[in-house]
Amino acid sequence: MKNALFGGVNVAVLTPMDADLTPDLDRMAAHCRWLLANGANGLGILGTTGEANSLGISERLALMEGIVARGIPVSRLLPGLGTTAITDTVLLLRRAAELGCRGALLLPPFFYKNPSEDGLFAYFSAVIDRALGRRAGTELAIYLYHFPAQSAVPFTVPLIARLRAAFPGVIRGIKDSSGDFANTRAYVDHFAADGFEVYCGDDGALHDLLTIGGAGSISAASNVSSAINAEVYAHAGTARAETAQARLSLIRKAVTSAPLIPGLKSLVARHSGDAAWTHIRPPHLPLTPAQEAALFAAFDACGFALPAAA
Repeated sequence: MKNALFGGVNVAVLTPMDADLTPDLDRMAAHCRWLLANGANGLGILGTTGEANSLGISERLALMEGIVARGIPVSRLLPGLGTTAITDTVLLLRRAAELGCRGALLLPPFFYKNPSEDGLFAYFSAVIDRALGRRAGTELAIYLYHFPAQSAVPFTVPLIARLRAAFPGVIRGIKDSSGDFANTRAYVDHFAADGFEVYCGDDGALHDLLTIGGAGSISAASNVSSAINAEVYAHAGTARAETAQARLSLIRKAVTSAPLIPGLKSLVARHSGDAAWTHIRPPHLPLTPAQEAALFAAFDACGFALPAAA
């Protein structure tokens, strides 16, 4: 897809923590710079991988502000700002817009199960009206976050069509973390021709998505695989991309062989030589030594040497 606002490789960035479990913004900014130097086009901070739902609203605001203050280009940031409360989501969106973010990723309101399409439409209408207004081409684009395994609230094709009609130029795209490529394809088939940006959360689907008109990936594994993701994206439709995709799929499989967020933190800790990267907020727990050993063996078997640490 041409002219996608976040087209390419977007990393669902980890949030490093101090020993007291306070977000470590210096360490996070260094990781962001390393990612941008090694294939990342965008930085999906405050997402699932970034433990956003373990952070309070004031912490999320401070994290956005702190990353920008540390020199990470705000144009590269795609923060995850969806909450269960309209007022909290509006507060976060307004601040992201003030900082100059070009887009934000929104989960649906995920506590109440089986909401109606009318209820979801009302939620997003209230959020957009209060945070942005019904302005076509608003400077802050909204990306929907489809992750039914976690949220239990899906984004259906009819709901997306309704939101796009109500907020033209505002509802810009979607991240599909369903792991169901038929669903991802449905989003492309229905909306991509009109410029709607479809991103996969599964690195294993990246090349297939690009070949049917998708925009790229927003993924957890790209905290360590961004250089390979970038190769797939740059050479989509060629044998070189297919070869890179085969390796990327192996990396994805290795990374997901352990609990994902603590596993990625262990991989970054090993690569950087900084054991503090393994700090993580409960209910997540650091990997056990046995889990780490198994993960490292699986990752190393992929034959991928990470670029030099920041």
